[in-house]
Amino acid sequence: MASGAVARETVFALRREIARIQKILPERFAAPEGETVLLRCHGRIGARAGLLSTHVAPLDDALGGGIPKAALTEVRGSQARDAGAVAGFTLALVSLLAKEVPAAPVLWIGTSGFFAEAGLPYAHGLSRLFGIDPQRLLLAQAPKPVDALWIAEHAATLKVLAATVLELPGNPRQLDLTATRRLHSRAAEAGRPVFLLRHSARVEATAAPFRFLVEPAPAGIRRVLGRPLADSIGPPAFAVTLEKNRLAPPARFILEWNADERTFGQRDADRSGRSQNPVALASLSEHRPDMAAAALIH
Repeated sequence: MASGAVARETVFALRREIARIQKILPERFAAPEGETVLLRCHGRIGARAGLLSTHVAPLDDALGGGIPKAALTEVRGSQARDAGAVAGFTLALVSLLAKEVPAAPVLWIGTSGFFAEAGLPYAHGLSRLFGIDPQRLLLAQAPKPVDALWIAEHAATLKVLAATVLELPGNPRQLDLTATRRLHSRAAEAGRPVFLLRHSARVEATAAPFRFLVEPAPAGIRRVLGRPLADSIGPPAFAVTLEKNRLAPPARFILEWNADERTFGQRDADRSGRSQNPVALASLSEHRPDMAAAALIH
């Protein structure tokens, strides 16, 4: 029995040392006496920059207080059509950050090909929906993913930036575990967040302590004077799954973005507030008659 306790204590100590060397975020470790304790093994992560609160208590609790401002955070979309939701959720996080760092610019990095396909951040939308001065958003277009990654690694060391955003589609081979470790380490050194946006990407091992899977969610109904307005469309909503988290098991949240107050609100996943339409928007085409053949007959 004593030897087992010694072995557990040794493993416990080794895991703490690994956490210190890798500068990972808080993690739960099993203590030798069988209890579960929360150890703040930040290293330099968050020591100077702190945490960014989402103002959604259940989500902040799952994050251990908020999103670290001196670390790499991954935001993933599983399908290309979700690119707008992924970018919108990230812009909302940048908006929250901009309240605390009102003058610092944000660098948004992507490839020319992806910007041509998905579009650039819209200046009027930045100001109206997120309260971000378009002049504060610096755009860097790179010809290839390896070039975008090179820019991001150097930008992550700059303390004059409020945040660095790297937006890439798919799973480029250059964006491996080693590359994300460099991004994470440099973000920790500079005390500034790096957001890695991955569109239509499968899950891969990265150094990001947290990874969000973001999908669009149906909008609820708008409320006027505290009452629901029938047949109206409410604020944009995101289905956010915290799918990588050392602190807790994966959890899903439906978040609404209040563009006026520039803050998130949580909504019950089963209560969108909108009526369900049992009729398909468009009938399927597989059983329709061949219109071309019909034209030939007549």
